[in-house]
Amino acid sequence: MAARDRDTARDGGAGRLAEYRRRRDPRRTPEPVPDDGPLPRGDDDTFVVQEHHARSLHWDLRLERGGVLVSWAVPKGIPADPGTDRLAVHTEDHPLEYAGFHGEIPEGEYGAGTMTIWDRGTYETEKWSDREVKVVLHGARVSGRYVLFRTRGENWMIHRMDPPADPGAEPLPESLRPMEAAGRVRLPRDQDAYGFEFAWGGRRLLAYVEGGRTRFTDGRGRAVGGPAGLGGPLGRAMGARPVLLDGELAALEGRETYLIFDVLHLDGRPLLDEPYRRRRRTLDGLGLNGPRWRTAPWFPGDGDAVLAAARAQGLPGVLAKRLDAPYEPGGRNDAWRLVPARR
Repeated sequence: MAARDRDTARDGGAGRLAEYRRRRDPRRTPEPVPDDGPLPRGDDDTFVVQEHHARSLHWDLRLERGGVLVSWAVPKGIPADPGTDRLAVHTEDHPLEYAGFHGEIPEGEYGAGTMTIWDRGTYETEKWSDREVKVVLHGARVSGRYVLFRTRGENWMIHRMDPPADPGAEPLPESLRPMEAAGRVRLPRDQDAYGFEFAWGGRRLLAYVEGGRTRFTDGRGRAVGGPAGLGGPLGRAMGARPVLLDGELAALEGRETYLIFDVLHLDGRPLLDEPYRRRRRTLDGLGLNGPRWRTAPWFPGDGDAVLAAARAQGLPGVLAKRLDAPYEPGGRNDAWRLVPARR
């Protein structure tokens, strides 16, 4: 990249965007495709991170340098912790106008998909060479000292040099055994103290979503493969937000669907000690409803009506969960009760 900066001084930068232009037809894409000619002069202090929902979700880090945006595709997002290095694939230089681009790149075009601006701001350069770039980013969502270092070919790694952006953040657990319900023959008497859900009769799955990717464990906490067409789209729906979800895979309207009924970890914060009522409201706020996943409904204080609906729909039963109960991994007690729809 240092050599390319020298070339810019000799030829006005005419060749810096040749690869970018070769891959894009301005008649078919809304992306900025400036005419060939001298590159604009800037202060080499602008950066942008764009969330790119293309064939696979990734984040594009772009740094203004020598009249272009030098770019890397970061599959799992910019690391917020120095203990986590992430792959950053060096891509073609982009025009400065791309720092403000967001929109839909049409199907069939290079990079087809949705591009949004995830963060932007200014940066300072501490070092810039063909193999190592050290910068200090000043953005709304990402700030601090970072180094990008080349490993092989166009593959680089990005490392946070500062302490964690959020010192209190905790990583997702590697594995968790789900909480189970105790079997009971009738609903609790104090229904106002409970929330009620349908028992769907499906396969229990916990979904660990991070960096746009999803992995699953089963009812015994063992790693399992995810259903086709679920893990990737669910990961893309959460974007950069890490989350641990509890649910079951069941037939719904003739299609296998992941029905989500609890959230156990979100944005670096464990929620196991939060009461069921608060966890459910947090889950509802995520708006997780897609083609293969759905937030399961819950009904505070109305067990009789839920049980009657379960019988009418031919469902196995009803789950009664105390509104003030924490989540106990691997536990089974009266805080969660499974009542069959038919005795």
